[in-house]
Amino acid sequence: MQYKRILITAALPYANGPVHIGHLAGCFLPADIYARYQRAQKRDVKFVCGSDEHGVPITIRAMKEGVTPQDVVDKYHAIIKDSFEQMGISFDIYSRTSSKTHRETSQAFFTKLYNDGVFEERETEQYYDEEKNTFLADRYIIGTCPVCANDNAYGDQCEKCGSTLSPEQLINPRSALSSAPLVKKLTKHWYFPLNKYEAWLHEWIVDGKKDEWKANVYGQCKSWIDSGLQPRAMTRDSAWGVPVPLPNAEGKVLYVWFDAPIGYISATKDLTNQWSDYWCQDDTKLVHFIGKDNIVFHCIIFPAMLKAHGGFVLPDNVPANEFLNIEGQKVSTSRNWAVWVDEYVKDFPDQQDILRYVLCANAPENKDNDFTWQDFQDRINNELVSVFGNFVNRAFVLMHKLCNGRVPKLHEDVMDDADRQLIADIKGAKTKVENCLEGYKFRDGLYEVVDLARKGNKYMQDKQPWITAKSLAAEPENQKLIDNCMHLCLQLTANLAILANPFLPFTVKKMCGMMKVVDRMLEWENAGRIDLLKVSYPLPAPELLFRKIEDSEVAAQVQKLKDNLLKATSNMDNSIPVTPAPAENPIATPPQAAAPKPEITIDEFNRMDLRVGTIISAVKVEKADKLLKLELDMGTEIRTVVSGIALHFKPEEIIGKQVTVVANLAPRKMKGIESRGMILMAQNGDGRLIFVSPLDVADSGSEVR
Repeated sequence: MQYKRILITAALPYANGPVHIGHLAGCFLPADIYARYQRAQKRDVKFVCGSDEHGVPITIRAMKEGVTPQDVVDKYHAIIKDSFEQMGISFDIYSRTSSKTHRETSQAFFTKLYNDGVFEERETEQYYDEEKNTFLADRYIIGTCPVCANDNAYGDQCEKCGSTLSPEQLINPRSALSSAPLVKKLTKHWYFPLNKYEAWLHEWIVDGKKDEWKANVYGQCKSWIDSGLQPRAMTRDSAWGVPVPLPNAEGKVLYVWFDAPIGYISATKDLTNQWSDYWCQDDTKLVHFIGKDNIVFHCIIFPAMLKAHGGFVLPDNVPANEFLNIEGQKVSTSRNWAVWVDEYVKDFPDQQDILRYVLCANAPENKDNDFTWQDFQDRINNELVSVFGNFVNRAFVLMHKLCNGRVPKLHEDVMDDADRQLIADIKGAKTKVENCLEGYKFRDGLYEVVDLARKGNKYMQDKQPWITAKSLAAEPENQKLIDNCMHLCLQLTANLAILANPFLPFTVKKMCGMMKVVDRMLEWENAGRIDLLKVSYPLPAPELLFRKIEDSEVAAQVQKLKDNLLKATSNMDNSIPVTPAPAENPIATPPQAAAPKPEITIDEFNRMDLRVGTIISAVKVEKADKLLKLELDMGTEIRTVVSGIALHFKPEEIIGKQVTVVANLAPRKMKGIESRGMILMAQNGDGRLIFVSPLDVADSGSEVR
């Protein structure tokens, strides 16, 4: 379908703290790259986002800081907004859900569904703190984790072992507000009957061939639908949030995951009076950029809400990324284990693009990836500086030295195969990068940009115009060979600017100054041309695009992580639990080694058939708390494996994961299901399970040796 306009959204960050590089890598950077590319294509694009300013994390932060929730959101909204601007995230609007427009929009949306009889009104028993006289959200309930015995687990998750929990699973649950024993009281809420939209969602996602979506997105959606959908409460008992617009609903607010996605609509309203063109016209392409923890809300719940309301477009794609870990550990804001964007821009002034580069080159597009400061240094020094920056600098230096500082003419009469191949590479790079960006493969797209610079370096090195220049006194006609080499290198530089602009906008602005060209040259239709720089036009002296990262800078950042972690541990507030970190070696704490097993021979080992499998479906096994039924793509077949990992992983979180499978294990029945194989897991000292997965994405069915 030909779309007339494109509406791009990025997940609303919680305004309960600054944004870290995991946020950037997860959705904001890929969304910005996509938006910049589409603008370069001269398409009608709107890129909207805003702070999510409601929900329990806000009130918890307010309690920690001894201020009001409004104080919290005002403070962090400003910090987050400035961080995005510093990093060049080019929103058309960055709004907030505490705005008047948002309150009116979300209340009107709720009222429409209520008047249409969509909601189901229910009374249920929920935990209540009699001392504080309030109902408690899951995050306000703490107790002992049933998996790892952590005494300060939350009612929805244990941050020590990562297990997903419910308040009923906690041992000795208590209130985080007062530590008072809990009681249960009746309360009334309005439920969205998600089960009534199950057939439609199956038709839209599964039958509708949404399998062009990322495997983790499609698989998680299919797993949820196959497991059966249940009604979900769309209201909460709280004093902070959008009030429920009904009589006799005092003290009740809209569930944050009801009002937050409506924030995309309200932000568009604040951006343009023609907002309905982008939300209500079928020729709009709606794309949600999110992290994997938001897949269900953007692909199941929000589309069902839009369908129930009527009149809105549905997302064309939801390219969700996996998580970015830091130095081998999961990002933890409570333990201050993160690289904060507002601190990065202070530590590395005017170096935004090098972080954009590393986060895109190492993007967690298909699996969780790890950010390390050593890898940061290696990628900058060995790729940006040595390949991209080196080529541009050499082209300008040699142009001044060998061509009097002017763009030389291209002499077709002395062109050779190397010249023609470079021209073909320049033209081909446009198609390659374009295909990657249209397919949401931003990491591959960036690789193609740098690879073009790499080809330019090789071309220049093979041509060696500085050597040819030594023969000019005897053979002045060789100036044509030099001209051709430098002309093509300069035209390649102009193409690099166009292709790199979505990824490295600050660098490209500097390049445009060096080439004395206007922004119009960066329009995508100009990519692939070799006449972008005018012949005989004088160009200024070059300036270095990037600088090398020193060992001392890397060491300082690693030490900063350790110091922040220890400080967070020592300042823990016992009333609101923060999981302590290991006192020593905070980068990684190895588990206690298990006792060695008896030796086996190589022949015994060779009897095991180890294969790579890709999880395409995961469903909890009925009446078995620990078991998940997994469907694995084994390359030549789809195989069912029952695995005892349900206490450690949500089914929807592991869709698309690659695992190592003992493929020739004798079948056995578990809860009436035949399991044909076993997946290999590692267990940390804290009892947490970890998948034994290939380092890079492998073909399903590949043999593990």
